[in-house]
Amino acid sequence: MQEVIQKVIATETNAKGLVQAARTEAGQLVASARVQARRLVEAAQREARLETERLLAAAEAEAANEKTEQLALAAKAIETTIRLDEATVQQVVAAGLCGLCGGPQPAGKAP
Repeated sequence: MQEVIQKVIATETNAKGLVQAARTEAGQLVASARVQARRLVEAAQREARLETERLLAAAEAEAANEKTEQLALAAKAIETTIRLDEATVQQVVAAGLCGLCGGPQPAGKAP
């Protein structure tokens, strides 16, 4: 009977040792998984930040190009809208020359 009790106690001691070893290993695995998860999150954040910067740079470049195109279209529209006929150009030139030379202004025209 005493042998049986000793075997049971030995088995329990062995089981406690196995349980403790399993807990230690589980704790190490959890700690390792946390470290690996932290590294993965940091890498994902870095990649997301870089992608955001690339997208922002592309959007800024596209906005600058669009602004340049819009300015060119506006300049062309202004040039198209403000077309002076030859007679008007001659009158403006004559008025300017008269103003520079101090001569009489064309009749009814003020500079």
